[in-house]
Amino acid sequence: MKTGLLLVGHGSRLEYNKQLITTTAELMKEQKPEYLIKSCFMEFSNPTVTEGLEEMKKEDIDTLVVVPLFLAKGMHILRDIPNLLHLEQGSKKGKLELLSGRVIPLLYAEPIGIDPLLAELMLKNAETALSMVAEP
Repeated sequence: MKTGLLLVGHGSRLEYNKQLITTTAELMKEQKPEYLIKSCFMEFSNPTVTEGLEEMKKEDIDTLVVVPLFLAKGMHILRDIPNLLHLEQGSKKGKLELLSGRVIPLLYAEPIGIDPLLAELMLKNAETALSMVAEP
């Protein structure tokens, strides 16, 4: 069984922000080579979510999980992305028809939310900043 993951970033006019999402997708591929992982964006960057879905439709996958790389639930998470995925309001499950004609499950994951790993990351960033105190 082949699982596809479509990582969705916000998008930005700044290239670094696009690189953050695409590099994260690459790191995910290294950790989970059994998944087919691609990235896309809500706005300002390409490919768009719609284009990302079209790319996934070309693949031989059995399930597609759409994973938003957002910290919290806002309008993109609650309304915009579900609309692009053709999900019923409040639903996390839908269907995707591949170009082969096969219909597969489409699952919509949660944003990052409250997670000890996020706290750990913020503490690491704070400690890096604090290390500048000792610098001349």
